[in-house]
Amino acid sequence: MTSARRFQQVDVFTTQALQGNGLAVVVDGDGLSDAQMAALARWTNLSETSFLLPPSDERADYRVRIFTPNTELPFAGHPTLGSCHAWLAAGGRPKDPALVVQECGIGRVRIRRDDTPQGTRLAFAAPPRRRSGPLDTATVERIARFLGVAPRDILAHEHCDNGPPWMAVMLASADAVLACRPALSSERQIDIGVIGRHAAGSDAAFEVRAFFPHGDALAEDPVTGSLNAALAQWLIGSGRAPARYVAAQGAALGRAGRVHVEQAGDEIWIGGHVTPCIEGTLRL
Repeated sequence: MTSARRFQQVDVFTTQALQGNGLAVVVDGDGLSDAQMAALARWTNLSETSFLLPPSDERADYRVRIFTPNTELPFAGHPTLGSCHAWLAAGGRPKDPALVVQECGIGRVRIRRDDTPQGTRLAFAAPPRRRSGPLDTATVERIARFLGVAPRDILAHEHCDNGPPWMAVMLASADAVLACRPALSSERQIDIGVIGRHAAGSDAAFEVRAFFPHGDALAEDPVTGSLNAALAQWLIGSGRAPARYVAAQGAALGRAGRVHVEQAGDEIWIGGHVTPCIEGTLRL
């Protein structure tokens, strides 16, 4: 039998619809099987689809499961912000008025609400990386071939695994990042992040691009919270970025995502606005 379930589709890391990264959220996910969740994620064909569930941890406000068209993720950034927005919009009330606590595959993730001139901006506390350190030479050469650049054009590189196993490289500039013409069909099972610095005076400090497995090849993600979280930990920790900055992502896809990064004490917060686009009932 099918059930009517509340459904939202939101655009994350933007104040303008269709300029960020879309997320499908099933607000009433309880009772769905793993197979049903995976099938819906394939059907929406977005980079992620999330399902809100009652928490199993009494310290959390809700639990979320996050699916790509290929697999389930223990954590992802734009689904964290988009799911929190959907939970609040559906009437969710956090135990702590100052913070929302999400339960997901990596454990609890704290989310704060910041008032800005553009409206409320959500930000999550970046989870620790599961793997860090430089990439090996063979991997750097593989990524260079994929991006269509010479290995010497990669100025720095790092493992940025915080759920998704990102492998990140830094190029000389934002223009160099945008000039990459990746051979998407040449890779299948590798998560690649690319970052380069914008010129002084730009509204963003860095340009970011992300590529992830989607079907039988890699696809480009419009705006990526998990990657930006790990990049911030790497770049701020190594002195390559200031304690507060804005990253731009999505220009290569005709989007204009903005990710707000801030170090507060020992924590790094990754923030973005969430814009609702679709609200209705899903029958599944």
